[in-house]
Amino acid sequence: MVKLSNVTFGFNGQQILDHASCEIVRGEFASLVGATGSGKTTLLRLLIMDLIPASGTVTVGNHISHIIKRKQIPLLRRKLGIVFQDFKLLEDRSVYDNVAFALYVTDARSSNIRKRVLHVLAQVGLSHKTTSMPNNLSGGEQQRVAIARALVNDPFLLLADEPTGNLDPTTSLEILKLLKDINAEGMTVLMATHNYDLVRKAQGRIIQIKDRKLQEVQLKAK
Repeated sequence: MVKLSNVTFGFNGQQILDHASCEIVRGEFASLVGATGSGKTTLLRLLIMDLIPASGTVTVGNHISHIIKRKQIPLLRRKLGIVFQDFKLLEDRSVYDNVAFALYVTDARSSNIRKRVLHVLAQVGLSHKTTSMPNNLSGGEQQRVAIARALVNDPFLLLADEPTGNLDPTTSLEILKLLKDINAEGMTVLMATHNYDLVRKAQGRIIQIKDRKLQEVQLKAK
């Protein structure tokens, strides 16, 4: 599913990962933790092949970093669901159109688009918000739209980069529950976060970036 093998990567002479390795198997819920600036977002960018390691190998599905061709990268990303901290919704488009946009760019059939969009909006509990505009939604609702958009292409892996970073504690737990429910249906989920309380509640595997390495950790109960 996802494998990093002895990955080394840095920016402007600053080493971020140094011979780092880990593996995430199909159907897992894993949390990626680490101090601010430790490289969580960098690791996710390596997974979507936005960055290529200086050495070592990143494998995502059937795609391998050192042999993937540039024209194949968009095809990989269509198979991934990506959720950001700041939602990245199109403010001039309705909830429906924000979610459908991910299918429009793949030239999907109109009948399939409607069916798929309505399905994922129901999945995230927003069937009643199809015509709403993003500015009229709460932060939690906006993140649910972003999750629906990430799911609409039926990805094999969902990457969530600080998905609760702009949300209050109660809403954060609601989003975590949604991600866990999605995982329970078979979706592989990797959630990057600095919120250790959220990670404790997630109860999945925890991968920590520390000293430029990746290691599995157990958090002590509070």
